Amino acid sequence: MREYLVTVLLAAIITYLLTPLVRDLAIKAGAVTAIRSRDVHLEPTPRWGGLAMWLSMALTLVIVNYLPLVHKSFGSEATGIFLSGTFILLLGLLDDRFDLDPITKFAGQALAAGILLIYGVQILWLPINGITTLPTNIGQLLTILFVMVVINAINFVDGLDGLATGIVMICAASFFAFSYLLAVINGLNRAGAPSLITAVVIGLCLGFLPHNFYPAKIFMGDTGSMLLGLILAAVSITLVGQLDPAVIGSASVLPAFLPVLIPIFVIAIPLADLLLAILRRTRAGRSPFTPDKKHLHHLLLERGHSQGGAALLMYGIAALFAFPAVAIAFFPIWIPLMAFLIGAVVLVVVLERRPRSKKFVPVQDLI
Repeated sequence: MREYLVTVLLAAIITYLLTPLVRDLAIKAGAVTAIRSRDVHLEPTPRWGGLAMWLSMALTLVIVNYLPLVHKSFGSEATGIFLSGTFILLLGLLDDRFDLDPITKFAGQALAAGILLIYGVQILWLPINGITTLPTNIGQLLTILFVMVVINAINFVDGLDGLATGIVMICAASFFAFSYLLAVINGLNRAGAPSLITAVVIGLCLGFLPHNFYPAKIFMGDTGSMLLGLILAAVSITLVGQLDPAVIGSASVLPAFLPVLIPIFVIAIPLADLLLAILRRTRAGRSPFTPDKKHLHHLLLERGHSQGGAALLMYGIAALFAFPAVAIAFFPIWIPLMAFLIGAVVLVVVLERRPRSKKFVPVQDLI
C-alpha cells in the first residue's frame, strides 16, 4: 500500500507542477475555449489540461517502475493502456485546437480501443447464467463499444469547473479500493495493472483539480476527458480479465461483475442527463445534438448553487453510487444499502437547503 501511496503523491505533485506550463503552451498554440451560449465560464480559458495529465502519467510510470512491488504491475495490459491513451491524447489535442467533427472523434476512439485489443485488454467473459465465455469477435465488439461509451460519458459530464476531474477521481478511487481489497481478501496478486493505473489516475486528478476547480485556470478539454474515460474503461476490462472464472464460481458472480458496473454507476447521472437532453430536444423539434443550457449542472446553478457548490454536490452523487457498489463485494448487502440511503437523505437535505438566489426550475421543464 505504501508504494501505491507514493505513486498517488508523485503523480499529483508532477501534475500540479506541469499544469501551469501546459496552460502557457495552450495559450500560445491557440487551444483556448471561446465563450459559447451554453457555457457557464465568463472568459476564454485554455484547454489541453489532459496533456499535463499524460506527461505526468508518463513520468510517474518511469519513476515508480523502480519500486519493488509496483514494478511487478507492469505488463502488456499497462503498456496497452499507455499506448492507447497516447493515441487518444493526440486525437484530443487536435480536437481541442481545431474542433474535429463527431465522426472523426468516434473513429479515433474506436481505433484507440483497437490498440487495447492488440495488447490483450478485452472483455473475455461475463457472469451471465454462471460464467459465459464470449466468442472472440463478440468480446472485441463489446470492448470497443464499452470503451466508447465510457469515453463519451466522461466527456459529456465535463460541463463545470472541476466537475469531470472530481468525478473521475472518485471513480478511480472506487476501482483502486475494489482491486486492492479483492487482492487482499482473496489472496490474489496485489501488484496489478488496475491498482497501478488507478493510483496514477487518482494522483493526476488530485494534482490537476487545484487548477481546474472554480474558477478554473485551465480546462482538461477533450484531451483530458477522452484520456481519462479510456483509462477508466480499460482498467475495468483489465480487472475483469484478471479474475479466474473457474475460481470465482457462481457464488461470486456479483463481485466479478462489479468492475463493469462501477463505471456505469458513476456515470449514471451523466447518462440520465444525456437521455433527458435527447428527449427534451426531440420534443421541441430540434436535433438531439443541438446544445442548450438545461443540463443537470445548469439546473443546479438555476436552483441557486454556485459553480463550486454544484460540482461538490455532483461529487456526492457520484460517490453515492460508486462506493456502496464497491462495498457490496466485501460487506453484507444491508451495510452498503444503509450507506446509500443515508447518503441520499443527506444529499436531498443539502439540495433543499441551498440558497435560492434564482428561480427554481421544475424537473419536468427539463424534458
